[in-house]
Amino acid sequence: MIARFDMTLDFTKMNGAGNDFVVVDNRTLDLPLSAARIALLCDRHRGVGADGLLAVEPSQDGADFRMRYYNADGGEAEMCGNGARCFARFARQLAGGSCESLKFETQAGVITADFNGDQVQLGMSKPHGYAAGTTLSVLGSDLDVAFLNTGVPHAVVAVEDITAVDVQATGAALRHHEQFAPRGTNVNFMKADELGKIRIRTYERGVEDETLACGTGVVACALIHHLATGAQSPISVEVKGGDTLSVGFESSDQAGEFDHVTLTGPADFVFSGSITIS
Repeated sequence: MIARFDMTLDFTKMNGAGNDFVVVDNRTLDLPLSAARIALLCDRHRGVGADGLLAVEPSQDGADFRMRYYNADGGEAEMCGNGARCFARFARQLAGGSCESLKFETQAGVITADFNGDQVQLGMSKPHGYAAGTTLSVLGSDLDVAFLNTGVPHAVVAVEDITAVDVQATGAALRHHEQFAPRGTNVNFMKADELGKIRIRTYERGVEDETLACGTGVVACALIHHLATGAQSPISVEVKGGDTLSVGFESSDQAGEFDHVTLTGPADFVFSGSITIS
């Protein structure tokens, strides 16, 4: 007989620009968050339904909190920009709801958050790994791909028609391309409407599908748009869900080097509840 263990989990559902999350308080570090349970919670048919799960844990190195982020497949990722804004509002609530800013640890570094209503401005970790002018063969076509790690890896492809892109097929092929082995990459398709204003669509690694928004992808696309065109800070980025986020930055004389990168956008509470899972 297979042993069965049922647990009742309190959670809050949140979204940042349509990128949705299950958020839990694990400051006591006693929640059994296995990959299988996380995948079940994120399942849109059998669980709560989300692009990923955020867990609040105690700080390990002097910040206010520690953020753990898991993709919908249950695998842990280094960072999530939209998730970090949601995490910040949830953690602020745990802290009493009156602080104007807080800091939290992620695998990509310490993130700062400043609050203005339902808008959160994140002070992002320093981007790295910039590369441009790489031509990759994908599904019989040659694509000009740029790359930047903004907490997690992002490939960026500029396109003429953002609505015509087959994000699922082309995104999946690029996500698993040998160029990005063994862990793969997130994939963004970017259309510049005018200098400093772009639209993007994103295929997210770990979700394995297009999402309505991706915060670290927004940052990667904005910075690559700056490098390609000279567009100045801040840059406005419209995502698939219809929201517009803002990316601020200071660039250096060395291409691909940035300081004081910020991401500003919404973080909304949807509902709270409890669920029993095995």
